[in-house]
Amino acid sequence: MRLFAPLYDRVLSWAGHRHAERYLAVLSFAESSFFPIPPDVMLAPMCLAQRARAWRFASVTTVTSLAGGIAGYAIGYYLLEAIEPWLHEMGYWPAYLNGRQWFDEWGVWAVFVAGFSPIPYKIFTISAGAAVLDFPGFVIASLIGRGARFFLVAGLIVAGGQRMADALPKYVERIGWLLVLLAIVIGGIIFQME
Repeated sequence: MRLFAPLYDRVLSWAGHRHAERYLAVLSFAESSFFPIPPDVMLAPMCLAQRARAWRFASVTTVTSLAGGIAGYAIGYYLLEAIEPWLHEMGYWPAYLNGRQWFDEWGVWAVFVAGFSPIPYKIFTISAGAAVLDFPGFVIASLIGRGARFFLVAGLIVAGGQRMADALPKYVERIGWLLVLLAIVIGGIIFQME
């Protein structure tokens, strides 16, 4: 059964719609708490089509993703037992358990890494709420992590144009994991200094 490819194609088609910015906001919110397709797939073509508005699109994506992350936190805090069967059914349960473990080890750094990386951010927002992670720290780490990711995507598209837009889907996974590794190394250095 193909689930993600049709969703991906539909989201990509929204990028050219006259209400694309609204769709981008809804997608960014939903992806942070329950939807499987990341907003980057809509953000990149929108930035390419209207480069002068790329920073606005990145801002909209960041703010609404943060709002969705807060909703995910609330889901984890108030509704974990109710959504646990869904987490199992969608195959997210092992990732949820890993998220909980990361919080035990790294605290809000885990949220920053998840916000910036291709790791499913929704798992960390829900896990953060279930773990009752420090809420102000969660918000700050989410804002910085998500903002860095979306402004990087917008910046790459503005700087690289169509060539970068074509290359981004091929390399986004590698770039994301490289940045995760870099964040872990930096976090390790900071923890050793404390």
